[in-house]
Amino acid sequence: MFEVNRSVLILKPRQPFADWLSQLPGAPQVSVEQLRRDSNALLIPHVDDIEPADFLAEHYHALFSAELADWCEDDSLWPAPLSATLFMSWFDLDIHPVLTDLVSEPLAREAFVPFDLDSAQ
Repeated sequence: MFEVNRSVLILKPRQPFADWLSQLPGAPQVSVEQLRRDSNALLIPHVDDIEPADFLAEHYHALFSAELADWCEDDSLWPAPLSATLFMSWFDLDIHPVLTDLVSEPLAREAFVPFDLDSAQ
């Protein structure tokens, strides 16, 4: 068992996100409950090393864009503007300060390659 030098941020969609998703052309019918159950968990710097509110203020746009792009590659169908206020109204944020790895194998890391919206058009 090992403690990892990261904290966990879980983004749980709220009803406005589910409403936006349901109006997309060809969108799957997914309840807000299902979206919240299957929400994304992200490793962030350990909360002892950052001020979470400052971290979120700096990174909300990238987080918001990634969540929207998971469901819709056409950014013209995204809400505008992608403000911090809108982000906070569309997601509940759960921050878990301690992350413990219960697996004895070393962590495998793969570079995250975000979807390039500009090249998709």
